[in-house]
Amino acid sequence: MAILGYKTGPVRALLSLAALILAAPASALDDGAGRLFVDGSTLSFDTEAVADDQPGEIVISDIDLFRSLLQEHPDVSTLQLNSSGGSIYASSEIAWIVSDYGLNTQVDGECVSACVDVFLAGARREMTLGSKIGFHRRSWSPQAVEGYYEDLRESRGWATPFVFGSWIYTDTQREMFEYLSYMVDNGVEPGFAIQTLQVDSGDEWYPTRMQLIEAGVLRDEAP
Repeated sequence: MAILGYKTGPVRALLSLAALILAAPASALDDGAGRLFVDGSTLSFDTEAVADDQPGEIVISDIDLFRSLLQEHPDVSTLQLNSSGGSIYASSEIAWIVSDYGLNTQVDGECVSACVDVFLAGARREMTLGSKIGFHRRSWSPQAVEGYYEDLRESRGWATPFVFGSWIYTDTQREMFEYLSYMVDNGVEPGFAIQTLQVDSGDEWYPTRMQLIEAGVLRDEAP
């Protein structure tokens, strides 16, 4: 899947570089009081409560931090989330880890955009009172599109922007299929999954708690 967004759209190839530049050292992220830490049986991931030198979103370096923290703390059973999103590539990799460890997930605050991918990987999925889960379409900014084309057009054989545009059309359909399949495979009602695509990337759709329960986004028991 080639077109993957970083909140507003840069692709996977650009994400890796951006994440390496923005990511803080592991010691700063795992200080017991920052954005990613273990408290008893709960691993908390709060990208909104960060210091000035820490990334305020999900980044590539979080993948290895998740893996190492879970290896160091085998008693962790719940992942608590508060995040406005970030790298779709990073969130998909973290979701894989969450699913493999069989963790439950809980939103405490907000979980929006790429954060939802991580949340849906949970066995049991809960949301504390007053919290929200938000959805919107993915996007790809014109600047990121241009950069991706210029960087890869020779290796991919994109002789003209029109050839590139044809590739985007095909790849976008593939990405949407994978996105919807992921939601449905994780117990989300198909009609609801389709409805999450109605909102522009600059806006958010916050369904009610009842809507989330009825759609299978929130669930008290693991399948």
